[in-house]
Amino acid sequence: MTTVKYEVVQHDGGWAYKVGDVLSETFRSHAAAHEAAEAAARRQRVAGATDGIEYEDARGVWHQEVAEGTDRPDTEVKDD
Repeated sequence: MTTVKYEVVQHDGGWAYKVGDVLSETFRSHAAAHEAAEAAARRQRVAGATDGIEYEDARGVWHQEVAEGTDRPDTEVKDD
């Protein structure tokens, strides 16, 4: 199973959380950024509805798949 990691970091004169190279908005305090990361991690684990999806790949080919709403990743908040 995939684990999505949220990391609390200093950013732009305040604090943010990031997943991979993507940063959240900037928060004024470390505690606020940590709380927001925990909330985002909780939402990521919530099951949704199974539904059909369509997407275009980098070569311009369209694909149709079924996305299982119960296929949710584990999450983790890293805060050193």
